[in-house]
Amino acid sequence: MKHDDSPEKGAGEDEDFAALFAADERKQDKRPRRVKLGDTVTGRVVSVGPAGAFVDMGVGLSEALLPYDEIRDEAGHLTVQVGDEVSARVVELEGKTGCPVLRRSMAKGAVGSAELQQAARLGLAVDGTVTGVNKGGVEVQVAGVRGFCPISQLELRHVEDPTPYVGQKLRFAISKYETDARGVNLVLSRRALLEVENRERAKETRAKLTPGAVMTGTVTSLRDFGAFVDLGGIDGLLPASEIGYKRGTKPSDVLAVGQVIEVQVLRVEETGDGKRPEKVSLSLKALAPDPFHEAVLKPGARVQGTVTRLEAFGAFAEVAPGVEGLVHISELGRDRSLRHARDAVKVGDVLELTVLAVDADKRRISLGTGTREDAVDPDALAAFQSASGGRFGTLGDLFKKKA
Repeated sequence: MKHDDSPEKGAGEDEDFAALFAADERKQDKRPRRVKLGDTVTGRVVSVGPAGAFVDMGVGLSEALLPYDEIRDEAGHLTVQVGDEVSARVVELEGKTGCPVLRRSMAKGAVGSAELQQAARLGLAVDGTVTGVNKGGVEVQVAGVRGFCPISQLELRHVEDPTPYVGQKLRFAISKYETDARGVNLVLSRRALLEVENRERAKETRAKLTPGAVMTGTVTSLRDFGAFVDLGGIDGLLPASEIGYKRGTKPSDVLAVGQVIEVQVLRVEETGDGKRPEKVSLSLKALAPDPFHEAVLKPGARVQGTVTRLEAFGAFAEVAPGVEGLVHISELGRDRSLRHARDAVKVGDVLELTVLAVDADKRRISLGTGTREDAVDPDALAAFQSASGGRFGTLGDLFKKKA
């Protein structure tokens, strides 16, 4: 029996159908797609003529016109040339040339007012220049029209002094557009746009927000109890106790508003609040070297300590940056009986001390006054703690036992 080695007819038909389908897809792509008023499009300049620059808006879109006044500077020089990429907003669907009309900035006068009204109707953002400060907000010039932005709508957070915004060109949403006998009443909001941006940023941040994650943030405000840090649409709290190992550190001593810092996420707690779904706790200290281990203090070492706080049972003294030890009240009153450490020393006093014992696991240091021969060997301390159930206490029993 003779076999036919030629390709099967069915396979050829499949290939022909696939080619026809691909060709039809290409035709579909080349069919003009519709753009809407207010759409922002990006395209490449294909020609420049007396009417302006014609912009190819991409596959499936017709060419659009960027009027002549949009492509020249104050001296009349062209600011674009063939091949340049431009982004602009659709302000007319069919101009005099029969194609969409684009603008990179709003016109002034009657044309600008019409475009401004169109932007208000379509909910489009507009660019404006802050020209001055008045009671309750700032004045903004948009397409030759004077508008007003309340100070509460200038930023996501409270702005104490809006003066630095004068002269800045910013983007605004239109809250109100009304006309009467006195002209146009234009009220603007920058905050509305920032809130939308913030929600988008928050989605990305939330996906990375897990305990232990190291993130970069910007300090947004300082309080006595800590600092608030913007992680990208989500604020976290950096408590004062998590800024560094040194006790009593004030956030304002170490941080500044606007400073970019790297922090570690400690906890993420759901709040059930739609506006603030999570409560985030942060730490700067977790990423820093632990001074307790860097100090390498050993029993018997002579150190100077500065008294940082006083308690009934003794005085705490800083013996290295961020490292404190306890001078028990029995050490302070070796020649007399004391009721409180303040009866012997005060905060700020510098004492000559001897390291008696170091408990690395519990981050505790026991200090004695003057030169001492009874510093505790680490092995002896471990044995004593094991026998006493891990109690650190005053070490008095251990010293007696050693004697």
